[in-house]
Amino acid sequence: MTRIIAVAGATGAQGGGLARAILDEPDGAFSVRALTRDPNSDAARALAERGAEVVAADLDDPRSLRAAFDGAHGAFCMTNFWEHFSPEREKVQARNQAEAARAAGVGHVVWSTLEDTRERVPLSDDRMPTLMGEYKVPHFDAKGESDAVFLDLTPATCLRTSFYWDNLIHFGMGPRREDGTAYLDLPLGDARLPGMAAEDIGRGALGVFREGEALVGEKIGIAGEHPTGRDMAAALTDALGEEVVYRAVPFDVYRGLGFPGAEDLGNMFQYKHDFEDEYCASRPLDRSRELNPRMQTFRQWAGANAHRIAIG
Repeated sequence: MTRIIAVAGATGAQGGGLARAILDEPDGAFSVRALTRDPNSDAARALAERGAEVVAADLDDPRSLRAAFDGAHGAFCMTNFWEHFSPEREKVQARNQAEAARAAGVGHVVWSTLEDTRERVPLSDDRMPTLMGEYKVPHFDAKGESDAVFLDLTPATCLRTSFYWDNLIHFGMGPRREDGTAYLDLPLGDARLPGMAAEDIGRGALGVFREGEALVGEKIGIAGEHPTGRDMAAALTDALGEEVVYRAVPFDVYRGLGFPGAEDLGNMFQYKHDFEDEYCASRPLDRSRELNPRMQTFRQWAGANAHRIAIG
């Protein structure tokens, strides 16, 4: 019998990547139980047609999670800050998943997470503003704070992800034209930016499930590459067939752009800049490729996705 992996967010970027990675495996060691709020959505139906078991579950509904995790060998747990912009809700959803996994007796939980930046930048540190009264980078800190919940309640591996290169397609971070020149504007200075294709997160998570109990209790970071802004602009130039020039945006300028989450992201980029060596070291490329041999570099990703990257 195959071992069931219950996948939260199975119709989204991370969970969907894991669901497809499991379904693509020829050995069939695992099977997919896809958790979604809407089993009738096109994405859910597509997974069902490929052989996934699709079940209704809501991260805000502990009872639905308990039922969805029942009988599963593993569970992939995650939250999506950008859906509601509430770190408090993220923490509740994380606890809901951890408690449901414990109640169901899940043997291995992979928790998709990030650092709690307050461990390096306490609220009293004024190098960057404190947000929402108690966070530096809310969408990092709530996840990082929740690591202890999973490690205390479940046999968990904390999988620290990296910047999605897909943000250049979906999140308004792609190149923009100004006076005839295409610019890649990011608040990075000369620092490296660990990143990866969103779909590679799922493949990395599958690697963690394959290694199994040896990784319980561990915090593991993954990335496809650690490029600088100039490296990314050069790769985009080749992929798009048009020169793309990198411009380093000051952190305060980025924080003041006014779009939802601008302050959060400005602090995030500054954290990655100020703690470049530590942040990169926590996402070793060799280990990332051990977990996911198909891990893409930025240049590979840009070449494969050039048709989707529009210059604004």
